Amino acid sequence: MLSCDDIARYFLAQTDEDAGDLISNPKLQKLVYYAQGFCLALYDRPLFPESLEAWIHGPVVPELYRTYQDYAVRPIPRPNDLDFSRYENWVKELLDEVYAVYGQFSAWKLRNMTQEEPPWKNAVSDRGVIDRQAMKEYFGTLLVRDEAV
Repeated sequence: MLSCDDIARYFLAQTDEDAGDLISNPKLQKLVYYAQGFCLALYDRPLFPESLEAWIHGPVVPELYRTYQDYAVRPIPRPNDLDFSRYENWVKELLDEVYAVYGQFSAWKLRNMTQEEPPWKNAVSDRGVIDRQAMKEYFGTLLVRDEAV
């Protein structure tokens, strides 16, 4: 199983600094959250083992936050040493789709979006840990809605 850092590094490798496509720690946290949620809904299994917590500015993987905390809201550099062969095709397809849909939004917009969603809202009053089953159920409703269109 990949780690949250593996997922984060994949997203960071998608950035194009020349095009102004940059990812800060807050934005990275939300992309990883969306990847986990859709993986749970589509494949009934987590993408990475680390837990997500409901922090004041939305979902956060504490271990991942600490890795990039020195960047604060500044752009995180693109990794130059990512081995894409470590990622199975279905994982790449999932992450590419999440990035295509959610990567276009600012960290602030993603923060606001996640704070309107039940997994984060319900976790705020429950030790702060975002329940995976709640994520699976919520993201499953997004898939059904998308398929109906």
